[in-house]
Amino acid sequence: MSLQERVRDSLAWRTEMARDRAALGRAYAERQAIARTRAPQPPTSRILAYHTVGMPKMGLNDVSLQRIRRQLEMAKIAGYRFVTASELVAEPVDPTPGDRRIALTFDDGFRSILTTVEPLLRRLDIPWTAFVCSGLADGDKGHDDYLDWDEIGGLAERGVTIASHSVTHPNFATLTVTETVDELERSRKALRDRLGIETAEFAIPFGQSRDWPEAARKAAADAGYTTVYAQSMDRRPTGTVPRTFVTRFDDDRIFRAALGGAYDRWEEWY
Repeated sequence: MSLQERVRDSLAWRTEMARDRAALGRAYAERQAIARTRAPQPPTSRILAYHTVGMPKMGLNDVSLQRIRRQLEMAKIAGYRFVTASELVAEPVDPTPGDRRIALTFDDGFRSILTTVEPLLRRLDIPWTAFVCSGLADGDKGHDDYLDWDEIGGLAERGVTIASHSVTHPNFATLTVTETVDELERSRKALRDRLGIETAEFAIPFGQSRDWPEAARKAAADAGYTTVYAQSMDRRPTGTVPRTFVTRFDDDRIFRAALGGAYDRWEEWY
């Protein structure tokens, strides 16, 4: 590698790190401010979107084991019944405060869902869904942070719902139509061929309103997906199912506010 290339890569890395720090700071400030200023609301049924547990290097997306245990306890105290995401989709949420169902989902297929999440939720008899990227399971990233197919298959055998999160975790707003179709069809086919799973559920990588163009919506339907999960309740793309994003900053006050819909218009900034 030339000196010019090393300088370029160093600058790119520093720019990315600065952006990550800015995103963390912004997320912390926004979520704290919303929790302080929004009037408390009764908790309502919703699907929660997690990523990793006990992997601090994942930054905003990581929740500590202690914190998720506390959040599950709070949900039970609030009278929630744990169900799968597909059940909430099949039986629409009653807008009255008495409808207390909650579903847990985990994106990307990081190792912590096997080593930390699965033992915890199995012990508590809580169902959950893992959205995995087929390319990461193939080892395309070349490191041990992601589960391989045998490990994902083991989760499925123990009752975890496995669904698609694309091949390479792209931002679909940046893809051509051909690339979009490939990401959607190939990831679904991989689950079928490798694990015998015929999924019709897909979670949008990044999952924000600007990340799912109309071409992607049509391609997903053509590929056989009947349920597409996004991030925000109020700002999600047309035809998608909302989820409530949980961050590393979500203490008791923030989590309680999230259950009451305080962040239904909030989207992660990156």
